Amino acid sequence: MTILAATCLPQVPPERLREVARTAEKAGLAELWLWEDCFWGGAMTLASALLAWTDLLAVGIGVLPVPLRNVALTAMEAAALERMFPGRLTVGVGHGVQDWMGQAGARVGSPLTLLTEYLQALRGLLNGERLTTAGRYVKLDDVALGLPPRTAPPVFSAATGPRTLRVSAQFADGTIIDSSSTPDGLRATREAIGQARAAAGLAGPHPVVVYLLTVTGPGAARRLAATGLAGTAAVAGGAAEVAAAVRLWAGAGADKVVLYPDAANEDPVGFVRFAAERVQPLL
Repeated sequence: MTILAATCLPQVPPERLREVARTAEKAGLAELWLWEDCFWGGAMTLASALLAWTDLLAVGIGVLPVPLRNVALTAMEAAALERMFPGRLTVGVGHGVQDWMGQAGARVGSPLTLLTEYLQALRGLLNGERLTTAGRYVKLDDVALGLPPRTAPPVFSAATGPRTLRVSAQFADGTIIDSSSTPDGLRATREAIGQARAAAGLAGPHPVVVYLLTVTGPGAARRLAATGLAGTAAVAGGAAEVAAAVRLWAGAGADKVVLYPDAANEDPVGFVRFAAERVQPLL
């Protein structure tokens, strides 16, 4: 069964998030996702507030740019959130937008190498391991979490190209695909993930999350055309059209479809209510 989720964009002021979170939970939304875009609110801080303001709502972070965050700190924060709110957190990481990483003084020579080292270290720490590593970027000397989570939260990785997909398939618990994909592209992605996991001797599920740009309201078709994403993971229209698009992506292999609004949508509360109350019942 494909899970329907929605995103609260990073441009939404933090003081509005309590209403967004409580609306999402009251409306029965399965998951609320956050992005960590430069230079808006920090996703770990925002996730902790969303989890504290609600009782059951699951929160996904998709994604944290790893050049900005020491892996030990990310593990410490994720472990604390998982212990406080068990079973409600998904952590997503990625190599980040390189121009933004350059602005922050965090750009690295090989983002793929960093992501590979980071995923292994983060999952190891969250699984309670004591690590000493001397990678190109990730260097740990006898590091273990003082309070590891009882069960490690899932760690997903953003991936697009074939090399990053292989890294995600091998070292992450799941893969996040952005809205530039097509249904055929998603099918190829699932095949590539399966091949990479088989080659590494890995079995078991590896969920794939797809972000679906969702443009609703007046002028939806025109607004979607202006994004240049028509024909990819994007849909314009009302609840019926959005539900049909979710079913299309589920059929292509998405385990979770995360709706996100276009920049012209200034009603995050209305958007999560639309996803939960109007789209979700049609699935």
